[in-house]
Amino acid sequence: MDPLSDVLALLKPRSYASRGFGVSGKWSVQFPNYDGIKCYAVISGQGWLSVEDVPDPVQLKAGDCFVLPSGRPFRLATDLAATPVDYREFLATAKLTHTPGSDGSEDCFIAGGHFAFTRSHASILLDVLPPIVHIQKESDRAALRWCIERMMQEIEEPQPGGSLIAEHVAYMMLIQALRLHLAEGLKGGVGWLFALADKQMSAAITAFHDNPAHHWTLQELAKRAGMSRSIFALKFKQKVGTSPMEYLTRWRMLLAADKLTNSRDSISEIALSLGYESESAFSTAFKRVRGCSPRQYGRGRQPALPAGGTGELAHIGRLEPGADFGATSSRMGA
Repeated sequence: MDPLSDVLALLKPRSYASRGFGVSGKWSVQFPNYDGIKCYAVISGQGWLSVEDVPDPVQLKAGDCFVLPSGRPFRLATDLAATPVDYREFLATAKLTHTPGSDGSEDCFIAGGHFAFTRSHASILLDVLPPIVHIQKESDRAALRWCIERMMQEIEEPQPGGSLIAEHVAYMMLIQALRLHLAEGLKGGVGWLFALADKQMSAAITAFHDNPAHHWTLQELAKRAGMSRSIFALKFKQKVGTSPMEYLTRWRMLLAADKLTNSRDSISEIALSLGYESESAFSTAFKRVRGCSPRQYGRGRQPALPAGGTGELAHIGRLEPGADFGATSSRMGA
């Protein structure tokens, strides 16, 4: 698989809210903090998105898509001056189908999904993204149009299996939005996600993901990238935020953590599968990155990682610190 697919597969995303809602007139609703990532599209109308600690609100127009990866409280509104209501009260009265307003104007209608990830690994992705990913260029909207139209079909014409289809379409919309956003790496973004937009850096990162057990050298990687060793090492550091070998070690440790949690492989088998010639060398690297020994991790005594995601790929090139629209419902609600 390619690196982005690898990371998403490792996170094992699950959608527990995939549908839409609409309102007419002036409104403002406050949503609490949440785990995971939200990805929504504005089907019709327009409004405003305000995220805690982000100075300027974002204007949303029909066709826009927005991703919220930070977990921060946020507000959606058609009128920022309106007194915000709690999201639970709002969702209890919001329209669930896309219909024109009583005055003949279109509702502001929003549809999408909220995804939860394997918690100990979530910062791999979430911490390399800004608090708001706003997809608004017409060419980018066109790339998302099929997903949006298909989701609306499932919402407006319910059929057996429709909820599952809506969840998968929402996931496709999220991946497409991330694809469009990673292109920002060509404009100076730093981190593994943005580096994938650079063909030379992508070649090296893909090599790591294709064969993490290989004893990679700078010379081999530079050759894949079509660069001299010194220039490659410098550019990788600038684009990804860390050295190539440090990136490789952190990716190996994420794979190791997943195997320790979800497989019956022994520590020595895991060490060998990731290119370590001895269990001791593997354990030393794992403890340096994860903060505990593989044996402790495998027994479920994983230390809580700091909010910044230390020990994760998220540590590499973080841009800014950082369901359903709510936080607890199994279907687009609280």
